[in-house]
Amino acid sequence: MDYQFTIIVPLYNEEANLLRVEKELGKYLHEASLKTCVLFVNDGSTDNSLELVEEICSRHSEFKFISFEQNRGLSAAIKAGFDHTLTPLVGYIDSDLQTDPEDFELLLKEIGDYDLVTGVRTNRKDSFVKNISSLIANGIRRSFTQDGMDDTGCPLKVIKTDYAQNIPMFKGLHRFLPAMILLQKGKIKQVPVRHYPRIAGKAKFHVMNRLVGPFIDCFAYLWMKRNYIEYKIARKNE
Repeated sequence: MDYQFTIIVPLYNEEANLLRVEKELGKYLHEASLKTCVLFVNDGSTDNSLELVEEICSRHSEFKFISFEQNRGLSAAIKAGFDHTLTPLVGYIDSDLQTDPEDFELLLKEIGDYDLVTGVRTNRKDSFVKNISSLIANGIRRSFTQDGMDDTGCPLKVIKTDYAQNIPMFKGLHRFLPAMILLQKGKIKQVPVRHYPRIAGKAKFHVMNRLVGPFIDCFAYLWMKRNYIEYKIARKNE
């Protein structure tokens, strides 16, 4: 089938959420404005996530998966998803479904004029500590990158695949996707999306890796920005 949009679903030990993911994404695929497929990226889960993913993919031709030998982290899972995308557009959503797949439509409406459109979670349903730590982390990151984005941690994004596949991903760089599009002279936009509480499974991030890690990663981003290679071909012979 000629799919136009791939939704990446990174996951690590999310067996309690996967049947709900199947239901909600399956519903969205039948309503989506573009021909859409789903790519699970199993980040070395140690529970029954892989078995459930295999069962889901056996039930739906639009669902595919890749699975790591061992846990490599969210940035690696997103990069693997980008690398294995064959459609012109790629997006991703977390397997905890704290964002709604239907809101991809809000992002897809804008992607024609932009190269990355990211959600901004409104009326967030996280704990006070998580919200405050996220607010601080976003402020620190924004001061380094000057990307103007309020919520780069929002797990709902749509990117033009040629830009996504040109991002030199490193650990932690999933927090800097808008800034990495800007380095490619691309255009970015943020759009308000809905947010829901996590109802199953356990969050993989806590205060320390939500604050300390992003702060250190900001310096890695500055190094990358200073050394980033960007060029356009003016002429070539065929």
